[in-house]
Amino acid sequence: MPPESRRIARVLLDSPLPQLDRLFDYALPAALGDVPRGVRVRVPLRTAGRVIDGYVIDVDTEDDAERPLSEVETVVSAVPVLPERLHTLARRVADRAAGSASDVLRLVIPKRQVRVEKAWTADSPVVRPTAEALAQAEQIIAVYDGLADVLDEAGRAAVEAVPRLDDGVQAWARLLAASAARMLAAGKSSILVVPDHRDLDRLLAALDALVPSEAVVRHDSRQTNPDRYRAFLRTLEDAPCIVVGNRSAVYAPVVAGLVAIWDDGDPLLGEPLSPYVNARDAALLRQELEGSALLFAGHTRTTDVERLVVLGWLQDVRAARRVLPRVVLSTPQEMEQPTAQRMPSSAFLAARDAAAEGPVLVQVSRPGFSPSLVCAQCRAPARCAHCGGPLGARHRGAVPVCGWCGRGASAWACPACSSTKVRLASSGSERTADELGRAFPGVRVIVADSAHPVERVGDRPALVVATRGAEPIADGGYRAVVLLDGPRMLQAPDLRVAESCLRWWSNAAALAAPGAPIHLVGVNGAAAKALATWNQAAHARAELESRAPLHMPPTTRVALVQGSVAAVGRALGMLTELALPSDAVLGPVPVESDEVPPRVRALVRFDYASGARVATALRAAVVAEAVSGRRGRGRTTKSTLSVRLDILDPEL
Repeated sequence: MPPESRRIARVLLDSPLPQLDRLFDYALPAALGDVPRGVRVRVPLRTAGRVIDGYVIDVDTEDDAERPLSEVETVVSAVPVLPERLHTLARRVADRAAGSASDVLRLVIPKRQVRVEKAWTADSPVVRPTAEALAQAEQIIAVYDGLADVLDEAGRAAVEAVPRLDDGVQAWARLLAASAARMLAAGKSSILVVPDHRDLDRLLAALDALVPSEAVVRHDSRQTNPDRYRAFLRTLEDAPCIVVGNRSAVYAPVVAGLVAIWDDGDPLLGEPLSPYVNARDAALLRQELEGSALLFAGHTRTTDVERLVVLGWLQDVRAARRVLPRVVLSTPQEMEQPTAQRMPSSAFLAARDAAAEGPVLVQVSRPGFSPSLVCAQCRAPARCAHCGGPLGARHRGAVPVCGWCGRGASAWACPACSSTKVRLASSGSERTADELGRAFPGVRVIVADSAHPVERVGDRPALVVATRGAEPIADGGYRAVVLLDGPRMLQAPDLRVAESCLRWWSNAAALAAPGAPIHLVGVNGAAAKALATWNQAAHARAELESRAPLHMPPTTRVALVQGSVAAVGRALGMLTELALPSDAVLGPVPVESDEVPPRVRALVRFDYASGARVATALRAAVVAEAVSGRRGRGRTTKSTLSVRLDILDPEL
């Protein structure tokens, strides 16, 4: 007599353990009734002797009722928070990055809020932009050649945003808002991803003028847990909406007609948690799966996006009529002046004349007064005696303070020459403001940095000293922009430092009023010329061509493998069967650490065609190390191997 059939659920466990990153079969008791896919459940984990949360991925019937299976203990909620499209995307992203799907889902599915869930009705009305707003959106889109076709035909494009302010709203925000409004009018949802809360607020302001507020769903870390869960539930509904948020918003479970990312070179779009997937890569995978329109918009262009443009995978979209900022570079005579003179005469005179009419922006590299000090006698960097961190000063004459541990160094003595006196070696935003305040008597000075956030300034005369990325918007635009500390910025030990500097400078230049001078001080070379000609795409292509012979990202993919000597050796051994080039592996080399046993790291370079095989092999190595590290029932030792794919800078 054949065994009786029974219902089973295939469950994805919410666990960070790599060996649990697969589907587990559980029996469904009849008492639970109908269990839809995507709901939260609690199931026993026999190997650990405890109950764990999970998601029902599939419900099936099997004839082998004699197979020993644990039963689902309870259905936590009847809301299907994990639709199939979200699970497919999470699985694809995790596989590409050699990570776990549950780690990806943890970024997008908030913790359950019972009261919010009980009040949720899942019947939000379908709203559309007004005819007047849609006409305004069409005018904005018409500024860019071919953009309308990209949106209508679900194309892919790299869009060079116009560097302009319109009624206090940046042109890039209007561009994204107009594209989303066009999609909403067609009954499709959009996902707009921006790096930080400042960009988010600016985009929300642009959307407010074009679409009903009921259609906008905010997704960012400033929300309370109930608000975030309420917004997430809204994205599960059929009514189209516009999701606006930071990097994790790219996973929003809407049926997207458009995914757009602003300023993809911003490091805030890189996920700092496992599996460390950049929002740009997640958007590319999502577009491939769902066939939505895809936009990468920015004042500059990363080498990652330019590579896709060169391959023809992304369309190059620019304004039909380009209006370029007025960039002034330092003259050869000014370049030969002593480095102590931060602001040459041409920039000083331009700032003085402009400050009589309205606000002037001065961009600096660092916050604070003097972030670094040196010995007054031998000029050796002043370091903390406790941790070796750099000593800085919070104001003139202040006791030196370590930038790492925060300890004061009142009795500091130079280990090289025994001098007890220090000298200010750099100027932060506060010291620059102090110096300019004396040079521009009677002019109001505003400091804008992480410690003094400023969102907007008026059109009255003022000097706004801001760190890179913290520049506020000025009503009517800045009458002049002075970009200081360029040589210091370019000295950073970073493969992408020129890209980053060009992005910082371009974003600041876009805040200038039409025709206002933009002085880049003390910098020449390729990055400076790209800013002066406003041809950032050509700079990205030149960078790409220079990296190709060296097999540096993004011309190739790079994986970082780190752990004990034995674990890294076994992981690299698993790659030998993939027939990678002889120079694919760099290292292993020791990692400076006090850990026992000592750790090493290695870099693995591979082409995009080999990506799936390399990721699978490295993931298998991580799982093997995790399984071999188990010590007794439910216990594990600390993982001896970590893998990170697609690192932006191999020197990290």
